[in-house]
Amino acid sequence: MAERVRPATPVAGRLLPVPPPLIPLFPDGALRRGTTTTVAGLPGHGATTLALALLAAASQAGSWCAAVGLPDPGVVAVAELGIDLRRVVFVPHPGSGWAEAAGDMLSGVDVVLVRPPGRARQTAARHLSARARERQAALVVLVEHAGEWPEGGDLALSVGAVEWEGVGRGHGHLQGRRAQVRVSGRRSAGRATECSLWLPAGSGVVAATHRVDGPAGAGTGDGPGRPE
Repeated sequence: MAERVRPATPVAGRLLPVPPPLIPLFPDGALRRGTTTTVAGLPGHGATTLALALLAAASQAGSWCAAVGLPDPGVVAVAELGIDLRRVVFVPHPGSGWAEAAGDMLSGVDVVLVRPPGRARQTAARHLSARARERQAALVVLVEHAGEWPEGGDLALSVGAVEWEGVGRGHGHLQGRRAQVRVSGRRSAGRATECSLWLPAGSGVVAATHRVDGPAGAGTGDGPGRPE
């Protein structure tokens, strides 16, 4: 499978696009090939949405992506995030072979999202990060707690406090989930950055709300809805 979907994008193009609301989270404004990005957050806080959103712009631009260890990604929700399903390989149940499956995918696609079943072994984490550097692919690791990926990440995104919109006192429908996202890691220039995002907005996409603390150019928004 990895051989069949070997990237068509030249390795010389070291940056892979991310959706506009996520650009302020990355020092280069994009995913850099050969790096590892961790996404941490408790279930229901939007970490899975954030991690999947990192595949959207890359797949739309023609890059192949893979998602390993997500048993039920929700096809409708994934499509609403903007992911081109024709460019994504899902390996939902790798079992104990999750690290091997992710390593194989890193040999043939541009972006690999992997969700370990628990705390990863140091050897597995080190091997996959090294594999991403060697193959010039971007590795995205989804965990509940940052410590579950002992190798750490070049960039670490963590989802903190969340607030749902659209529900009143016993009535209404969930329309959007606003979450605080913190950015740190080796490539964050030693400065932690925080921003507020809809994960997702009522339209199903990831959107910016307002900047809390971040670099110049961080997106803004005024509530659930599609980003302008």
